[in-house]
Amino acid sequence: MTTEPVIQLRDASLTFGSRTLWSGLNLDVAGGEFLAVLGPNGSGKSTLLSVLLGQQRLSSGTARVAPRDGHRGNRGGLAPRGIGYIPQQGAVEFPHALRGADLVSLGLDGHRWGLGVRGAAERRRRVADAIDAVGAGSFARRPLALLSGGEQQRLRVAQALVGEPDVLLCDEPLLSLDHANQQAVSELIERRRREAGTAVLFVTHEINPILSYVDKMLYLVDGRFSLGRTDEVMTSATLSTLYRTNVDVVRIGGQIHVTGPHSAVCEDDPHHPHLQA
Repeated sequence: MTTEPVIQLRDASLTFGSRTLWSGLNLDVAGGEFLAVLGPNGSGKSTLLSVLLGQQRLSSGTARVAPRDGHRGNRGGLAPRGIGYIPQQGAVEFPHALRGADLVSLGLDGHRWGLGVRGAAERRRRVADAIDAVGAGSFARRPLALLSGGEQQRLRVAQALVGEPDVLLCDEPLLSLDHANQQAVSELIERRRREAGTAVLFVTHEINPILSYVDKMLYLVDGRFSLGRTDEVMTSATLSTLYRTNVDVVRIGGQIHVTGPHSAVCEDDPHHPHLQA
């Protein structure tokens, strides 16, 4: 892990009308660091990724993403060079005939439709390597519409990694996946972080599949936030303060379980892991 931040926010605030998603946010994510972002629906987790992708302007403060290769700029709606992006399932629609391998190749040259990487042989090699890395070789030539959610998500990971990013932004990559596919996708992302020193910002409702990988955590609730190590943020005292009601956090068998009043936590965030009324 390098100490130089590749993601940096200073006094960052974002408001919509009278509603504040978060304010006064100061955040550094270094190369090779794994940051988990949690919180109830509507707390601004995905919007934070939009800010880092240059799709959403801050109300105040600054946001800086500085991949080590220095690549910047717009890619026709895709992530800037040096940044890999895994969107939520269903967030991007593709033509029905698009194959898995075609999706992966968009990670190299989606902004130029075939001219992003010079040399057809080099393009094919990099796409093939990315597909092999996520174990998608047996289904990458099939249309995306015919693939399962887990298969599609493996290919989205390959698409995000094929450009060898220094920063990987993940928006609910485990949503709607079964336990086995959650584990597989999490391990693929962790391997990239470990082997290449890629900074990972991982938005999720499911903390337990990535718990052993997380270096620090940002928890957003109704305009408030807590930032720190997992053992600092995922505590009864911290979550009770954020939710402004009594919340209990217990660790059982290496997993974190959170319980709280149904009206304060569960209804607000039906996908949060292990919340029990």
